[in-house]
Amino acid sequence: MSPAPPPVSAPPRVLTVAGSDSGGGAGIQADLKTMLALGVHGMSVLTAVTAQNSLGVQGTWELPVDAVRAQYRSVVDDIGVQAVKTGMLSSAVLVETVAGLLAGTAAPVVVDPVGVSKHGDPLLAESALDAVRTELLPTATVATPNLDEVAQLTGVHVESEDGMLRAADAVLGCGPRWALIKGGHLGGSGPEAVDLLTDGSERHWLRAPRHGNRHTHGTGCTLASALAARLASGDQVPEAVAAAKEYVTGAIAAGFGLGEGIGPVDHGWRLRRP
Repeated sequence: MSPAPPPVSAPPRVLTVAGSDSGGGAGIQADLKTMLALGVHGMSVLTAVTAQNSLGVQGTWELPVDAVRAQYRSVVDDIGVQAVKTGMLSSAVLVETVAGLLAGTAAPVVVDPVGVSKHGDPLLAESALDAVRTELLPTATVATPNLDEVAQLTGVHVESEDGMLRAADAVLGCGPRWALIKGGHLGGSGPEAVDLLTDGSERHWLRAPRHGNRHTHGTGCTLASALAARLASGDQVPEAVAAAKEYVTGAIAAGFGLGEGIGPVDHGWRLRRP
């Protein structure tokens, strides 16, 4: 009689708290694809449903707070988590609810303060900005705003790499342990996409080739999810950010067209690499 196979240990577990993208390029869908690609078990708390495609967001429906809270408690109380990533939290009450849940969870938290979609559609109510600043960002191990989100949250408008330093100081003033300022929208930055990671004392400039591919839908969700996956796997923050940057750079280079507008990054690019 053959011996029983050894038990299979579970991979690291990462929870995404975000909205659904029906087109599959961003939101919950992008998060779970990224987590699978990076070898962790992805789980989800759905905060909103969107009707969304390559042309933009045609509709948004926020889930009730009780449904969000129940999903979170169901996963965390039974399965547990090694990292949590937040994305679209469209209203003040959702931000406050999720911030309260995160405050009681002993795991690294990556906050992607989603403000607008790739197409410029608003995904965060103006009335929720104060809750993001005062309640959500203080729970973050790493906050990952792009330059538009920095301006929305802090009023700091960045036009140069020096401006990214001021942006980081403003974001850190809201309470996250680390700020990752994404410079992909920085004008005149030449052939490189430049990001800044800092905790107020350490500074890490991350540079990668800027690809001309227009199919970049889901870039922010993908980066934040990759970062959460690496933190759950045991990386320290600087190493996790560097690995996430490398992964999303490859995903952008391999982005492909869908529909008539902006297509997604390719979350499975490593699986298709020769």
